Amino acid sequence: MNIKSLLLGSAAALAVVSGAQAADAIVAAEPEPVEYVRVCDAFGTGYFYIPGTETCLKVGGYVRAQLDWSESDDDDFDWDARTRGYLSIEAKNDSEIGTIGSYFAFKSWGNGDYSNSSFELDEAYITVGGFKVGYMYNYWDAGLSGETDDLGSNLINAIGYEYAADAFKVGVFVDELTDTYADWDPAFDYYGDNDNVGIEAMVSATFGPVTGTLLGGYDFAAENGAVRAIVEAEIGPGTLGLAAIYSSGVNAYYDLAEWTVAAEYAAKLTDKLTLTPGFQYWWNAGLADADGDFTGDIDAWKAGVTLDYAIAEGLKTKVSVQYADTDEAGVDGAWEGFVRLQRSF
Repeated sequence: MNIKSLLLGSAAALAVVSGAQAADAIVAAEPEPVEYVRVCDAFGTGYFYIPGTETCLKVGGYVRAQLDWSESDDDDFDWDARTRGYLSIEAKNDSEIGTIGSYFAFKSWGNGDYSNSSFELDEAYITVGGFKVGYMYNYWDAGLSGETDDLGSNLINAIGYEYAADAFKVGVFVDELTDTYADWDPAFDYYGDNDNVGIEAMVSATFGPVTGTLLGGYDFAAENGAVRAIVEAEIGPGTLGLAAIYSSGVNAYYDLAEWTVAAEYAAKLTDKLTLTPGFQYWWNAGLADADGDFTGDIDAWKAGVTLDYAIAEGLKTKVSVQYADTDEAGVDGAWEGFVRLQRSF
């Protein structure tokens, strides 16, 4: 065998071996494409797309630590420390019938009583355009700034529609008012009827620095209703708020008095500090007869101040000091307030 034949034979053998090894080689699979979370700016800040969908999701909430204090009948001060957790989730997407949305929130308290430590539903509702249905705070929950006023609040099942333009808003809702809470004598049973239904209507308009809101609600079971007006105006370094309510008798929308007026001024002293003094007066408050008519002929008033301070992004504190008094015989005025620290996200 000559050298040429030996070289040709070796080359052929190497080619066969190389081909066999190439056939058995392990080829690494390409990684699956990763779908990163995308920011959704169609509905404002804080939304992101749920991967694989066109639905936008927003998660929010806060943790609040608060110390309440009040003056007791013997001029001593009682105090109670409370902590609250709040979590909200909102989802929205565009559709052929308009923007479809859903919102629900949970809250829980911790104040040393384990029976009060479980989460409870705060709100849960569906929106389609201006249509809204579910469990929600209604229009009566929106009051003045600060912590002095008491202008009504309902957390109820409701259904209704709201139309909103740039400077104009109007809405009508039908409310399920059964088991609405109240502090009146249970013997009167104002809110116990299973057919307790209410209707409320609101109109609001903004004219430059002034916004006016007129709200009315009628409780069919109680056969009474209430009307509320709020005017807010930007004056100087803050916002002046004025409110008035007339209630024809005890009803689920407002049952504290026949008449009341309130005023507050939220003075923005710096970018971080807001000071809000407030005052409210009630006429014919406190007592009602079996028909739900106010008969107490008692007047009452409340004055106080609230301080809000933004410590840092997402962290703020609030301090409230209030004094309330009434002309009811044998009842003295009393102080109350709280100190709060809240981290929101």
